[in-house]
Amino acid sequence: MYPEHLRYTESHEWIRDDGGVYVVGITDFAAEQLGDITYVELPEVGEEFAQDGEAATVESVKAASDVYAPIGGRVVEVNRALENAPEIVNRSPYEEGWFFKLADCDAAEFDGLMTAAAYARFVKEI
Repeated sequence: MYPEHLRYTESHEWIRDDGGVYVVGITDFAAEQLGDITYVELPEVGEEFAQDGEAATVESVKAASDVYAPIGGRVVEVNRALENAPEIVNRSPYEEGWFFKLADCDAAEFDGLMTAAAYARFVKEI
């Protein structure tokens, strides 16, 4: 149900290790709960975040929600496509709908996040 190669947070972010650069987005569960996403505010390239730091904002017809950095690091790229087409997150949360990429990260923080199976259990209990 959730991609196996990703790690997950209790605040419904996913993260993928692309060879030391970490790609971050929100899960399809989060996107579904938000409904039609209408706006995404992305961080600036060069910004640094601690693990669980507020990094972005997503707004929908239902609510606004913060997006947190699953691990600490420095933003090296943002998905500018979301600025003009935030609905990409609803359509493709794990591929085209990523939010930002982090570098200079602690791999131990990544390893401490939930696996796909653990996240599936977590969502089922909500």
